[in-house]
Amino acid sequence: MEIKSLRDEILMLLGVERNSTSNREKLLSALGAAIAIMAVSWVSHMSVALDFIDVSTGYFLVASMGASAVLLFAVPHGALSQPWSLAGGHLISAFIGVSCQFWFSGSLWVAGLAVGLSVCAMYYLRCIHPPGGATALTAVIGGAEVQSLGYDFLLIPVLVNVLAIFLVAVSFNNLFPWRRYPAHLSHRKKVSTGAEPAEREHELTQEDFAAAVQQLDSYVDITVEGLTELLELAKLHAERNVVHPESIVAGSYYSNGKIGNLWSVRQVVDESRGAGSSRDEVIFKAVAGAGAYETGLCLRDEFRQWARFEVQYQNGHWVKASD
Repeated sequence: MEIKSLRDEILMLLGVERNSTSNREKLLSALGAAIAIMAVSWVSHMSVALDFIDVSTGYFLVASMGASAVLLFAVPHGALSQPWSLAGGHLISAFIGVSCQFWFSGSLWVAGLAVGLSVCAMYYLRCIHPPGGATALTAVIGGAEVQSLGYDFLLIPVLVNVLAIFLVAVSFNNLFPWRRYPAHLSHRKKVSTGAEPAEREHELTQEDFAAAVQQLDSYVDITVEGLTELLELAKLHAERNVVHPESIVAGSYYSNGKIGNLWSVRQVVDESRGAGSSRDEVIFKAVAGAGAYETGLCLRDEFRQWARFEVQYQNGHWVKASD
């Protein structure tokens, strides 16, 4: 095996990703994180100065905010960085950590219990935020200063810290057109594709994904290899159903099966079955994707040709109704 191949194999085994973000993006992430922690420190200190918290505790900055700063400024578009993950992850974990310390104080396993329960809660409440585990741990092992706060720990410092870092994340990231926080703002922004839908007939390749990640110029929390594997699985999934729905039923949801800005889900909200095919019409409303919340009227057969398959909303995602 050549030295270069051996080196690449070792790097892949270690999980060292080939990061293609620009120096500008790296420096902006560092600057944003630094500003955020300084803001959190100042706001928290003011909370102490204004007697919102007993100054004798001397505890007004949660160390796990450093990890949150990494996510909010280095991966602002990541799922783990979004507002609900930030707030829910810290506050729920803080509540669990304080409760575990209150009920099982002195037990050797209380720290593990607090972190384990926090992970479970974040999963079920859809707010996974890794620094939340550190917040739960802080509530247990933070010492007498933290434990003396009791459930006030959720308000000051945790809630104050969360609000401060969130406001900085929104203000800082949205100063730059290629960065958006929350991530939903970037999804609403129209992206120029450089090609009409009918022209995009070429098979996507590994190199295309690598180039796209580099053009995005933002840290993506998935490897290029993982992204292409995900695409292949999606293509296999799509091959299960390549025909249009047999019938269009009022109250049901249908997808056009496209991707990106072209994807759309419509619900048939009403129908008019008149004599002859020219009077067989449906009224629909776009509920997700392109044209969301817009309504329209068309012939049932036209709607059937637009629809790729019937879908259902399950666990926060639109999936094929037959799955």
